[in-house]
Amino acid sequence: MKYFWLTVKKMVRYLLKPLSFVPALCMIYVIFSFSAQSGAESGQLSLTVAQKLVRAAGELLDKELDPAQIAHYAELIHFYVRKLAHFTEYFLLGMSVALPLYVYRLRGFWLVLAAGFFCAAFAGLDEYHQSFVAGRTPSLRDVAIDTAGSLTGIYFTRVFGFIGRKTVFAPLSLERRRKVQHRPRG
Repeated sequence: MKYFWLTVKKMVRYLLKPLSFVPALCMIYVIFSFSAQSGAESGQLSLTVAQKLVRAAGELLDKELDPAQIAHYAELIHFYVRKLAHFTEYFLLGMSVALPLYVYRLRGFWLVLAAGFFCAAFAGLDEYHQSFVAGRTPSLRDVAIDTAGSLTGIYFTRVFGFIGRKTVFAPLSLERRRKVQHRPRG
């Protein structure tokens, strides 16, 4: 019975490992969809988010802001909301690209290099794609922000992967199992 469950565990691992790439594919689709919006659509979406943030801050700080004040403050933070959206999208992309690579035992410098190169290249291609969309222009600053977001996500994955590997998943570790099996009995 012991070997049956060991076989089941291995089968589940081999079936689930390839599925770890699905979140990365979803993030690529989301980013591509946002980039395909026209300049007016994209600007209106980020302005709406900025207005909601101003309203929420006003309620949190017990300020009664009228619509003109909300519009004024939203316009002030609109640029930062757009850039934070870039950073956040690519933070999630960096995490979702690094996680499957980590699962497939790519760690350390090579994980950062492989996932970072992929995310930076995708950021460049995404900005190039925007040059074909009405009202949008490519920007090296956006590529830099995107790359910074993805590298932050990659390092976030490395830290939590390391902590998880040493604590939560240590009993499931193949390396630990090999050490226990090869321990001399005395």
